[in-house]
Amino acid sequence: MRQQKPLRSEMGWSTTDKITVRGRDLCNDLLGKIDLGGMAWLELTGRMPTPQEAAVFNALLVTLVEHGMTPHAIATRMVQVCAPEAMQAAVAAGICAVGSVFAGGSEMVARTLQGAIKDTPADADIAAIAEKIVEDHVSRKVPISGIGHPLHKPIDPRTPVLFAIAEQNGFRGRYCALQEAISLAAEKRLNRVLPVNAPGAIGALMCELGFPWQICRGIAVIGRCVGLVGHVAEEMRSPMALEIYDRVNDEVLEYGLKGG
Repeated sequence: MRQQKPLRSEMGWSTTDKITVRGRDLCNDLLGKIDLGGMAWLELTGRMPTPQEAAVFNALLVTLVEHGMTPHAIATRMVQVCAPEAMQAAVAAGICAVGSVFAGGSEMVARTLQGAIKDTPADADIAAIAEKIVEDHVSRKVPISGIGHPLHKPIDPRTPVLFAIAEQNGFRGRYCALQEAISLAAEKRLNRVLPVNAPGAIGALMCELGFPWQICRGIAVIGRCVGLVGHVAEEMRSPMALEIYDRVNDEVLEYGLKGG
């Protein structure tokens, strides 16, 4: 018989009179003394953030909360109108859409950046590394994550603000520099305007904060949950999901009746 591994967790536990979260008393050490971003940091790392870490991390979370009528929001609203008794299902539907195309790009950015310079010397040629990354993606005909935006040109307005916050708090380092160098190298190689976009900035800053690339999509999940609950609330106040359904259904029906 296989010897069973002891089950261990440092996340939290409860007794009759106490709730412990990451080794801290929830009621006496955390409630009223930490914000939601700080709590997320504590859950992920097991320690409280420094003021500088909290400033950058909270900025990343706020950036990801709301993006308007995205596929995530539409999915949430459509499930909400179908199952109004189950808000969690509506939010889950939207969260399932956090992927490589919408909201989840920071994971791929962080993976590229960490793979490129995590173990390189401090004086490594960032520009040369960036050119190599761009050439590799171009040769494989793979999109370069973290650069370009269909709307925000010549800059993504979120990026300079995030980088400024990072610089003010001591977190604008080599990963940010590499992401900016990738943008410049790609613009030169492809002759297109390809600014560092918000996922690019977020991926770089998650690296600066010391998170492994595998956890970076989680920050989008955390932030977007807040926004999707907001969309549920608005759908309750001012419904549009049935209007979306009616319009799509009418256009498809009209097209079908015309023999399209």
